[in-house]
Amino acid sequence: MSDEEHHFESKADAGASKTYPQQAGTIRKNGYIVIKNRPCKVPNHPSPSVTLSARQVVVAPDLDLDLAAAAMVVEVSTSKTGKHGHAKCHFVAIDIFTGKKLEDIVPSSHNCDVPHVNRTEYQLIDISEDGFVSLLTENGNTKDDLRLPTDDTLLGQIKDGFGEGKDLVVTVMSAMGEEQICALKDIGPKN
Repeated sequence: MSDEEHHFESKADAGASKTYPQQAGTIRKNGYIVIKNRPCKVPNHPSPSVTLSARQVVVAPDLDLDLAAAAMVVEVSTSKTGKHGHAKCHFVAIDIFTGKKLEDIVPSSHNCDVPHVNRTEYQLIDISEDGFVSLLTENGNTKDDLRLPTDDTLLGQIKDGFGEGKDLVVTVMSAMGEEQICALKDIGPKN
């Protein structure tokens, strides 16, 4: 045996999947879905510009991304089985990280991927000049790998509150290996 220590760099997770399967016909209002390998959300109200056909999920253009998390279903209507044997589900959703509109049509008996979406709150410690934030975790460590959000309203609220010396808690949404600040809470002035 050798006295040398062997070091292995792990680049894998513990085997947990980033998504789980769910039958397309069972995805309901406020559920989540993956479209084109992107986590998406479908809003709570149908878009006036989209006509429902078959079994459908529709997303509105004015979706509040603070509520988003991988694809939430808004409205579902079911068609009768067609001549090829399957009712279809038409999903229209918004990517929760980029805000882009995505669509997919799936037979209602087939499986769709649904992302695991987590929300975690961190206290804001600092904002760097290059657009990264320093956050305090529950165990007292810092998390320095997140950028400021791209949403102008949320970005302004974070910068203004931090500039005024307020104690801020940000909510970070994570899905499919991506993370983004999605909400802000003011817990009062710093002591």
